Amino acid sequence: MKVELYVLNLHSLYYTLFITENQPPFSSGIRSSVRVKQAEKRHFADPSLACALLNATTEILMGDLEMLGFLFEALCERDLRIYAESFGAHLYHYQDYNNKKIDAVIELPDGQWCAFEIKLGAHQIDAAADNLNKIRSQIEQDPKGKAPSVCCVLCGMSNAAYRRPDGVFVVPITALKN
Repeated sequence: MKVELYVLNLHSLYYTLFITENQPPFSSGIRSSVRVKQAEKRHFADPSLACALLNATTEILMGDLEMLGFLFEALCERDLRIYAESFGAHLYHYQDYNNKKIDAVIELPDGQWCAFEIKLGAHQIDAAADNLNKIRSQIEQDPKGKAPSVCCVLCGMSNAAYRRPDGVFVVPITALKN
């Protein structure tokens, strides 16, 4: 019990000192017939903190693309949160008990929402767009479901922003500006 209390106090301290940020789950009735996981995702406020703690050099990260992908996702989520907050929106994540997930969800003040899959490499765009389309289709089939207004793949290795024939936007991280 002492260890659990210590860990809780540490999490609280890190949050208070802006070392960590919590990304709450999105559960705004988008899928009324599906149970949505309610766990928050916890990130370092800046992904460079994780790099520093791991002594992750450029060479190490280039040799471990999975780790680089996690850090890239955290970087994008941090930027999306900052941009969303600037116009009164909120950043969430989505995962249900059928293992359907959306990396980032921005809910606008009027209740509309946007779904984002975050991928480091351009070779992952098709699979990410397919995932977004499947989730959107399932939500649209639910009479009580509210589908996303926009679906977007945020990509690290893409040179241009464009809209795919299926309606999913592909946007390079470099295009994010307030």
